[in-house]
Amino acid sequence: MFIRIHHTLSYTYDRPVFLEPATIRLTPRQDPTQRLCEHTLCVTPKPAGASWCVEQDGSASRVCWFSEKHEVLSIETTSIVQTLRDNPFDALITHGPSACLPAEYPADIAYLLAPVLEDSIDSEVRDWATSIAEDSGFQTLAFLANLTDRIFSDSRMVARDEGAPRSPSQTLSTKSGACRDVAMLFIAACRSQGLASRFVSGYSIHGPPEITEQELHAWAEVYLPGAGWRGYDPSLGLATSDGHIALASSPNHELSAPTSGSYRGTGATSRMRYDIRIESSDSHAVLKATSADA
Repeated sequence: MFIRIHHTLSYTYDRPVFLEPATIRLTPRQDPTQRLCEHTLCVTPKPAGASWCVEQDGSASRVCWFSEKHEVLSIETTSIVQTLRDNPFDALITHGPSACLPAEYPADIAYLLAPVLEDSIDSEVRDWATSIAEDSGFQTLAFLANLTDRIFSDSRMVARDEGAPRSPSQTLSTKSGACRDVAMLFIAACRSQGLASRFVSGYSIHGPPEITEQELHAWAEVYLPGAGWRGYDPSLGLATSDGHIALASSPNHELSAPTSGSYRGTGATSRMRYDIRIESSDSHAVLKATSADA
C-alpha cells in the first residue's frame, strides 16, 4: 500500500524569542516494513544550519539551529511511503526461552536490549500482566494478542492533544487514556514479563472513534528473536501491518517526540497548531498525481 502524509506544524510566540536547536523526527523510517518513496521537509524561518542525524534506535531526524529572534517556527513535511508488511504474524520465534513467559533472550541480545527491558514496574501493573500471562498459558504470542485485546476492550479511548503519557498504573486504574497512554501501559506489561518493548510514534490510516481529525499516533513494538521488532497497537486492538507508518522509536516517549527543542524569551508564551492529511492507495502514481495537483 502507498500512503501519502502531509503534515504541517507551527509554533507561534507572543513576542520574538531565541530558538534553541530543534530536533525534528517527522521523516518516516526505512526498514523491511516500509519504504520511503518521496519526502520533503521545509522549516521556516530558514535555519542558520541543519544536519541529518541517525538516532540511537536508527530513526532519522533533522537537527536545525537558528540565529536572531523569531515569532514563528513552522515545519511542513510531505511523504509518500510504501508499507510492505501485510501479515503481522508471518514469523517464528527461533529462541525457545523467548516463546514462553517470563521471556528470556540470548545473552548477547539481552545486553543490546537492556534499555527496553527496564523492569521498575508498579506491582499492580505487574500483577495484572501476570494474570493475562496465566490466562495465555504463559505463551508469548498468545499473551501479546490477549494483552492487546484486553487493553482495547477494557479502556475508554480519549483524545488528549498535549501532555506526556500518564503512568501505566494510572491508565490501568482509570481504564481510559489516549493512544500514548495505553501504549505505555502495554510496554510496562510486556517488560514485567521479560519482553523487550519500545515506544513508537507515527501515523495510522485507522482512526480510533474518539479522533475527529487525523493526528500523530502512538503504539508499541516488541522484540521477538526470529521475528524482530513487531508492532502492537492497543488503542486499535490490533497487531500493526500495512496501515501504520512509523516515524521514530525509542525506549521512552521523550526520544520519539515528533519535535524536541526549547526557546529563550523572558515571559514569552507559545501556541502550537498542526494539520495532518493522510491518503492511501494501491498505486504510487495516484498519490503522486494528487501531490502534484495540491
